[in-house]
Amino acid sequence: MRRLLTVLAAGVPLAGAVFLPTASADTGSSASAPRTCSSIGVKAPAGTEVENVTSVSRPAGTVDVPAIPPLDAAQVPDVPAYCDVTVTLTHPGQGDHAKVKVWLPQNDWNGRLQTVGGSAYAAGDYGSGLAAAVKNGYAAATTDAGVGTYLDTSWGLNSKGQVDTALLENFASRSEHETAVVAKEVIDGFYGRAASYSYFNGCSTGGRQGYMEAQRHPDDYDGILANAPAINWDEFEVATLWPQVVMNESKTYPTDCEFNAFNAAAVKACDPLDGVKDGLVEDPNRCDFDPRKLIGTTLECNGKQVTITAADAAVVRKIWDGPRTASGSKLWSGVPIGASLGFPNLAGTLPGTDGNLKGAPFPVPASWVATWLKKQPSFDVSTITYSQFTQLFKQSQAEYDKVIGSDDPDLSAFRRSGGKLLTWHGQEDQLIPTQGTVQYRKQVERKMGGAQRVDDFYRLFLAPGTAHCGLTGQTDDLGALRTWVEHGKAPKTLTATLTNSAGRQVTRDLCAYPMVSRYKGHGDPAAADSFRCVRDTRH
Repeated sequence: MRRLLTVLAAGVPLAGAVFLPTASADTGSSASAPRTCSSIGVKAPAGTEVENVTSVSRPAGTVDVPAIPPLDAAQVPDVPAYCDVTVTLTHPGQGDHAKVKVWLPQNDWNGRLQTVGGSAYAAGDYGSGLAAAVKNGYAAATTDAGVGTYLDTSWGLNSKGQVDTALLENFASRSEHETAVVAKEVIDGFYGRAASYSYFNGCSTGGRQGYMEAQRHPDDYDGILANAPAINWDEFEVATLWPQVVMNESKTYPTDCEFNAFNAAAVKACDPLDGVKDGLVEDPNRCDFDPRKLIGTTLECNGKQVTITAADAAVVRKIWDGPRTASGSKLWSGVPIGASLGFPNLAGTLPGTDGNLKGAPFPVPASWVATWLKKQPSFDVSTITYSQFTQLFKQSQAEYDKVIGSDDPDLSAFRRSGGKLLTWHGQEDQLIPTQGTVQYRKQVERKMGGAQRVDDFYRLFLAPGTAHCGLTGQTDDLGALRTWVEHGKAPKTLTATLTNSAGRQVTRDLCAYPMVSRYKGHGDPAAADSFRCVRDTRH
């Protein structure tokens, strides 16, 4: 379970993993005098009723974050005193109860709001992200949308076995917008003035929420940090079951050791494509390594000799290629070359009762298919055939794209509002295929006049060698967004600390898409200044 935690920390996303939002250390000069934490009146956002409002004064010290399966309890030290406001909303006649939490620093508020996004099937944060934001001077907000925790999908169906459309709408978009409305009102009531700037910060599921805000509620935030975003939810949640379908259909279950060998060989072969061997593959999409080259290779795996077979290579090849229909039509991108495959990831396996390996599907896509598509939470996804997979993929698109797809390329209202959208996505994201985000950015360019015009308000950075939400804390992304929003200086690069295939840390300036990083031909490959950004002629 601790390994699952590592994966979930993206951001699941896992399709929402668990993450700590980064925050600029600069708290600005908008210090405020101490405030009294008393009952704050809240006007209900349109379409809602306020069921309850509580305000509790929290002293400076350590914030205890409760254990929420699969995550253990945690502590965040040195959090300044804050007022903890909880507003419970309901949509009349729909039976939901969504909580909005707003934490307000008692002293030295930096004049800004930072809303924290969710992870996997959790719509919001349980304390770690809020505490981190308050430590950096922000008033912080989040919502539970009235749904469950990270892997709890019991809310998906109502008592009649039908999809609970109200709660799904809350999770998809509605509650996030209402959080922005409530948080701004609470801030105004507490400090006696509005926030100077409002930011959204999320990874994975949180990233999807950020994109939905930009698309449907473009005036909610001045800046949106939406990393490793779980956009295209209706498509990639089905698509990421593909590795399990491939293994089950071929009755071939490579070990983690074998998967690692395929990845190591691919990284070694494609590492030099950016001009230098540095243990990082700049663009896995350009890597054409053929896994069949390892057929017959003998490995030492957990004390046993294992020989890679043609069937093993065929499984890996299909997983990297991504899901296709029976006629060969491409449905979605595959797992990026170099990304972890084995347990607890998308091609996870575990020993069965007979000791032989069997598929261990990742819980987020498995729950999506079982609950929202089959309407049978106990449905056995291991029974899905290739033809059934295609049917499920198309069913998910038809039923849920307009609800939770978060892939509308028309960001014209967000651009008019003056908003800025910043995203990074790891090139070795093992849970959300990176190319889904790239394709969305291309769609926005086609819709809105090309890359240069889109760069005015939306920038994407791709991080080599980086897993799901793995760049969190390794770059000052929120600081870059703030500089863009508040001073008009758009980030051409994001300086980040990356880990190469040898486990060594290197510094890189990530290039704003569609620019790519290329080695200058001299200098230390571990140093950022040994590389430069050039235009990718294939874009």
